[in-house]
Amino acid sequence: MNEKFRQHVEALHPALERLEQATPFKYADLASQRLPQRGIYLFSEGCKHLYVGRSDNISRRIQLHCRQGSTHNQATFVFRLAKEFCGIVKASYKPEGSRADLVSRDPLKSAFLAQKQRLQLMDIRIVGESDANRQALLEMYVSIALETPYNDFNNH
Repeated sequence: MNEKFRQHVEALHPALERLEQATPFKYADLASQRLPQRGIYLFSEGCKHLYVGRSDNISRRIQLHCRQGSTHNQATFVFRLAKEFCGIVKASYKPEGSRADLVSRDPLKSAFLAQKQRLQLMDIRIVGESDANRQALLEMYVSIALETPYNDFNNH
């Protein structure tokens, strides 16, 4: 195995353990948190881990997921929750049924706003990681290890 890659891989599990042991906080407490600039964030409801993401500006990324004015492209996790809530399972690449179309009308428009409120009540955990390659590997590792149901790494 490539030595640099091996070093990245060996750092994954300790980072996962730090993430799991991190004290969770709610979106309302985001401003009072001392967060690393870059790293991995995890959304959970109780002991059910739902979604992991990565960012070079964690605080801003969490705000984009949670704030009421965020769009469907900014709050991608919320969009997935709203689609599931409405029973929409297939993506459309036509104007009718597109993301923008769906969030412009009910029932998805209302579900999108309701799911943002749900997200604001979820537990958030953070682990810092400044290296972009380790961030990408860690996001995938955490998703697989914690079986986060709203992550996918499919090609589109």
